[in-house]
Amino acid sequence: MSQPARRANDPATAIREAALRVEPALIAIRRDIHAHPELGFEEQRTAGVVARELERLGVAHRTGVGRTGVVGLIEGGRPGPVLAIRADMDALPIQEQTGLPCASTAPGRMHACGHDVHTSTLLGVAAVLRELAPQLAGTVKLVFQPAEELLLGAAAMIEDGVLEAPKVAMALGFHNHPDMPVGRFGFCRGACLAASDRFDLHVHGKSGHAAHPDDTVDPIVAAASLIMQLQTVVSREVKPIYPAVVTVGAIHAGTVHNIIPDAVHLRGTVRTLHAPARAAAERAIRRLCDGLAAAMRVRCELDYVHGVPALLNDDGVLDRAVESVRAQFGDVVDEGAPSLGGEDFAHFANRVPAFQLRIGSGAPGRHDKLHNSGYQPDEACIGLGVQALSRAALDLLS
Repeated sequence: MSQPARRANDPATAIREAALRVEPALIAIRRDIHAHPELGFEEQRTAGVVARELERLGVAHRTGVGRTGVVGLIEGGRPGPVLAIRADMDALPIQEQTGLPCASTAPGRMHACGHDVHTSTLLGVAAVLRELAPQLAGTVKLVFQPAEELLLGAAAMIEDGVLEAPKVAMALGFHNHPDMPVGRFGFCRGACLAASDRFDLHVHGKSGHAAHPDDTVDPIVAAASLIMQLQTVVSREVKPIYPAVVTVGAIHAGTVHNIIPDAVHLRGTVRTLHAPARAAAERAIRRLCDGLAAAMRVRCELDYVHGVPALLNDDGVLDRAVESVRAQFGDVVDEGAPSLGGEDFAHFANRVPAFQLRIGSGAPGRHDKLHNSGYQPDEACIGLGVQALSRAALDLLS
């Protein structure tokens, strides 16, 4: 990794040395959290680890925010705005297959998205910024959030006042990226992650003997027709310049070979980056559901739930944060493309100017993916993430 030339009193050296001092302890914390994964709103042990570490660092904090969230506060030496930095803490319902010494001890649960990395990284930021607090013109609010995988934790913390007292002026988020090598960082302008909506469709027919379909109203055939029609929503009703996805992820119907059932249950998701596409997709799905009754003699019930909005990066926060990362490390930041994955940090970005930094976590020779039972991030991303976020915070509050 290329390093820019250093000037006297350059903060890069102080941040790098502080991060290197705490890195071994952060890796140990990450491995401990990894071995004891907890699902959304169940992060009692993880929150306890966070609270104890903040106590050890002398960082004022509150627990039980948004049910199981933790919020720390570092006040700077001079007055200024409040910057929130958010990390998520929850694991996934996946059986781990890594075989690592620190592998999950909880059957069917795993930190397969790297939230253990995120939690330990933000604890490292707390340690570094605690040392640098006299240089800060403002306050850092450390947000350890539950239930990101449920897309519910951010809203719960906001409802509990995480953006108030003191009032947050801007926010930083971050996520590890195994598709980027460790030591690289990334960003995406504008909408970087999708609005995530979901739907449940119940297609009601009339059951009967499979040998006598004329005496029934077959909901399976109707549901199959509807699934194929849903594939036209993106291709024929959303503007081609707007990325969108409509996916049916589950179908439940019937019990045996020779009975036509009474009903079929479909479950799916809609992902969009732009508000017009989001509205167009919902309108089309509702119309197709209504039309199924006339076309196929069934009754169709639709439960359509709006989830998180698209995550919009603010150019002002993004530009300053990216400049900080480059000042800390050199030319290691790449502009990337948006994703149609969802992320509830969008709720923070919907309320205050915000930016989510991408932190490379890909280990040499590996091709890992998030939400995979064999995911193994390169733990060097923890210390590097601490440096990047600490430098961004220092510069945003200068």
